[in-house]
Amino acid sequence: MHPRLSLALLLLHLPCLSSAADWPRFLGPKGAAVVEQAKIPMQWSSRENLAWAFEMPGPGSSSPIVVGDKLFVTCWTGYGDQPGNNDASKLERHLICLSLSEGKKLWQATVPSTAQEDEYQGFITEHGYATSTPVSDGEHVFVFFGKTGALAFDLNGKKLWHTPLGTGSSGRRWGSGGSPILYQDTVIVNATDESKSLVALDKKTGQVRWRAGGDMIELAYSTPSLIESQGRTELVFPIAQEIWGLNPDTGKLRWFATHGLPGNISPALIQDGDVVYLFGGYPTQGSAAVRLGGKGDVTQSHLLWQSKSSSYVPTPVLHEGHLYVVNDAGFALCMEAKTGREVYRERVIESGSGRGRGGKPFYASPVLIGDKLYAVSRRNGTFVLRAKPSFEKLASIPPLDESQFHGTPAVVGDRLILRSDKAVYGIVGQ
Repeated sequence: MHPRLSLALLLLHLPCLSSAADWPRFLGPKGAAVVEQAKIPMQWSSRENLAWAFEMPGPGSSSPIVVGDKLFVTCWTGYGDQPGNNDASKLERHLICLSLSEGKKLWQATVPSTAQEDEYQGFITEHGYATSTPVSDGEHVFVFFGKTGALAFDLNGKKLWHTPLGTGSSGRRWGSGGSPILYQDTVIVNATDESKSLVALDKKTGQVRWRAGGDMIELAYSTPSLIESQGRTELVFPIAQEIWGLNPDTGKLRWFATHGLPGNISPALIQDGDVVYLFGGYPTQGSAAVRLGGKGDVTQSHLLWQSKSSSYVPTPVLHEGHLYVVNDAGFALCMEAKTGREVYRERVIESGSGRGRGGKPFYASPVLIGDKLYAVSRRNGTFVLRAKPSFEKLASIPPLDESQFHGTPAVVGDRLILRSDKAVYGIVGQ
């Protein structure tokens, strides 16, 4: 046997470590929802390009992640998931591990609620109690379950630690939104709803390393971003009216800029070199571009542009100098990244069509695969658009079930993983 082939076979049997081929966190390896190349079909159904389907025990808005041949996804049961489930004390979250190749359940960890969650009414019915996407370092899986706290598991389902992060609620009682991320030997969690704080936890023990925040970040629902800029790592976090650059080792504020978007900020940041783009706001929405770095208030020197074009929940993607998104209102937007100028705004589905329980028709973020945008709607299936500065709809793929699709898909190799309130689906091209 050739030495290189022997080494390759040996590596296949080593413990699975997160690699570039994995999808280990929300919006993929770099948090950008961009895949340079994958053979993903533009049509699928129960009889075409569907490798497997796994029926979930309950609903969820989190996205699936993938490490090696293991797929992880969360959901909730017991309260608000079915008619008649009205006892909040019976709420449970579940972390489920599936085989990526076959869709078979390998294990399931069930975590009973340890604190009173926000009542299942109003906007919380739009996303429920399993909204934060897990994150993995290739050896562990970390989850955030709101007022029950953060937990760590090994890849075989053994619980390693559990750290409560607060039981508070914002004035709107909308529950949790952002997903945890990893930095060196810490897990950074957006616990703004529970304790008005960002929290860094030791990966091995779950002990709190630092907390940052205060009243200003009460309605910040975004996933924090780690960005290399000017020779240092920035922890960048958008909140209502401002964007913060923190030291990820200590949580101390380095710089901030005022962007003027009011209310809650939900989409993740989009990085473009030393510039980030932010979207969101409530009740009015908008977008802005901010240059990273500096010290103190950098608004005058670092705020590059502001626009009224926006997305309320879905995070845009950046491709060849343009920002693309199918926003929560069902419009496909293309914006010039350098200036914020809107290039086009085209309706993808009709107004009022495909809405959830009184909500918006899109919740998931689009994924860019090559030069194609895959945008998953809640009830009207998946739309494939050309990522170019002129609108072109390539395909409209009917949904695989009648429930809602909130989660952003994962892409690993030539597989696309969809999750709905009812099931997880493995899509593979012929």
